[in-house]
Amino acid sequence: MTQIATVERILDAGHAEISVPRKSACGHDCEECAGCGVTGAAVRARALNPIGAAPGQKVVVESSTKKLLRIVALVYLIPVVLFFVGYLGAFAMTSSTAVQYTAAVLGFVLGILGAIAYDRRLRARGGLSFTIVRLF
Repeated sequence: MTQIATVERILDAGHAEISVPRKSACGHDCEECAGCGVTGAAVRARALNPIGAAPGQKVVVESSTKKLLRIVALVYLIPVVLFFVGYLGAFAMTSSTAVQYTAAVLGFVLGILGAIAYDRRLRARGGLSFTIVRLF
């Protein structure tokens, strides 16, 4: 996956700190949708800098699509799957609607807690890996 980023500062001979605009479903065309007040937040990350980009330059960065898809699956898909597993598992064992809903919510919460734990582990390891491929 390629994105456009800004080099914020040089960390060492081979790495730079970059600022990557966070992508969202919002097109940030506030005149068209009456504006929600949300601004395009940026994510700061460490990137390999093989081209020697300098602070302030706009660059094209590349990240691992495989890792990104794993993160998306964990954050969005796993909680929903565990919600249905909890519901259907309780549905098979009891006819109590309260127990079925409780099991579904517990499954969802377990999925969210797993996503939070993975996010913390990923941040401790340096997060997504970016590589600066060229100047923009």
